Amino acid sequence: MARLKAAVALSRKVLKVVAEGITTSFRYPHFMHGVQPTFDMPPPATIYGHICSALGKWVDPAGVEFAYHFTYVRRVDEVEHTHMVAASSGKLPGTQLPKVLEGAVNPFKRAVLFGPRLVLYINRPEWEGSFRSPRYAVVLGRSQDLFTYTAITVVELVRAPRAYFEHTLAPYDLGRRIARGVAVLMPRFLDYSSGRTPHFERYVMVTRRFTSEELLQPEGSQGEMFWVDPTSPEVDGAHLGLFFHSFVDAPEERTSPAGVTLPD
Repeated sequence: MARLKAAVALSRKVLKVVAEGITTSFRYPHFMHGVQPTFDMPPPATIYGHICSALGKWVDPAGVEFAYHFTYVRRVDEVEHTHMVAASSGKLPGTQLPKVLEGAVNPFKRAVLFGPRLVLYINRPEWEGSFRSPRYAVVLGRSQDLFTYTAITVVELVRAPRAYFEHTLAPYDLGRRIARGVAVLMPRFLDYSSGRTPHFERYVMVTRRFTSEELLQPEGSQGEMFWVDPTSPEVDGAHLGLFFHSFVDAPEERTSPAGVTLPD
C-alpha cells in the first residue's frame, strides 16, 4: 500500500497564464437571432481555440488538460446590428450600377462581460515561450475582444487535503456532492479535421466560493486530496483548488474533484 501512495504524484508543473481584457462574450451556440446571451465563463472549446491561437497551429488536443479561474466586473447588454443580405438584381437607385445584394439591418441585444480576467492553467509548461510571444492577436470570445497577458509563469501545483473553489468550471458529477453552481451544456471541442464538428459536454459553473469541507463524502473517499495552486491567495489556511478538464478524453466518473483518493 505504501508503494501505491508513493506512485501518486504529489506535485506537477503547469503553465499559469493571467489574461485580462475590457470586454468579452461567450455566446450560446444555438441562439441565432434576437438575443445573444453569454456564458458566465469560457467554454472549453474557446480555451482550445485560444491555446491554438497562441501556438499558431491546431495542436493535438489529446492529453492536453486545463483548469481556470475566471472573473468579471459586471454583465451588461449592448445593441448590435447584423446586416442580413441576399443576392439581388437590377440597378442601384438613380444609377446604372448593378445591384448584387440587398437586405436589412437587424438589431439584437448581446450580453457582454465587462472587465474579464482569466487565470489559465495548462499541463504544458513547455508552451511558456509561445504564450510570451503569441503567434496571433490575443483575444478571448469574440474576435474584437482583445486581451493582454499580464503574467506568464510556470508553477508547481501540490496536493493538499484542503482547498477552496470558486469562479471555475467543475465536472458535472460534482453536482451530486454539493448543491452549488449551475449545470450547463457547453461546446467542448470543435473538430477542424472534420468540418468543425462540435462536441458538447455537461459541466457545473461555480461562481460562489465553497471549501473542500463542504463536499459530501462518498463512501470510501477518506484521504481525499486536491490539486491546489500554492501561489494563489490563502483563505482560512487553504489555497485555490483546480478542476482539470480534457478536450477529448472521456469524462471520468470521479469520486473527488481532483480525481485522486489516496488509499489508507
